[in-house]
Amino acid sequence: MIKMIATDLDCTLLRTDLTVSEYTKSVLRRCREKGLKVIYATARESSSTKLVPPELFDGRVLMNGALGFAGNTAIYSRLVPMDLARNLLLACNERGLCTSSQRSGMNYSNFDLSEKWSEVSNFKITDFRTHNIDSEKLYMLVRDESDVEFIRNRVPQGLYLTVSRDNLAQIMHNEATKSQAIAAIAAHWGILPEEIVAFGDDLNDIDMLKFCGMGVAMGNALDEVKAAANQICGTNDEDGLANWLLENVL
Repeated sequence: MIKMIATDLDCTLLRTDLTVSEYTKSVLRRCREKGLKVIYATARESSSTKLVPPELFDGRVLMNGALGFAGNTAIYSRLVPMDLARNLLLACNERGLCTSSQRSGMNYSNFDLSEKWSEVSNFKITDFRTHNIDSEKLYMLVRDESDVEFIRNRVPQGLYLTVSRDNLAQIMHNEATKSQAIAAIAAHWGILPEEIVAFGDDLNDIDMLKFCGMGVAMGNALDEVKAAANQICGTNDEDGLANWLLENVL
């Protein structure tokens, strides 16, 4: 019996044009009417609320698992201490990598984020030598595998690195994962892991697909994600998630 749905956003719930189809919205509403909890789990921060209707969801996981909410109640939080992250930030800055530290919707960066993402305006050009705000997520724009290896060799103990398909290197607290934040939210509602279905497409979704009782990879997912999943549905542009829920839950 599925009691909870957890979905990634980009390339999973969201179509390529970053919208959610009316058909998918109607399926999610029917799931909630049936009593299922619906949450999303994304690498994005609070700006995600601009992409999806908040009223469709009972909770959310942000920053790859650094933050977890049931409704608007904070359930889970795992921050990166700036004292632990500083040397890595300075080394990436010295290498010429576009580098940023995120906290509470603000990006503390060494570059103009609007040049990379036109919709982003919440950033401050920052000197990492004096920056003292602990982070929900560190990230760097990598150019090739040598950049990834450079970062990997400098990630402090207690943190971990993931690299997304759009060449974004992300460094998080070891306990800031989608699966652990989902587990905390589910426990808050008295839901067991085997009662959750999760949908994803990228490497940072693998842990939640394995954690949940049913892990479903999108048809457009990376091969590694498909290999980690229990099932594969249609692509994000084919309403794959909604069709799977209609056939298997509703």
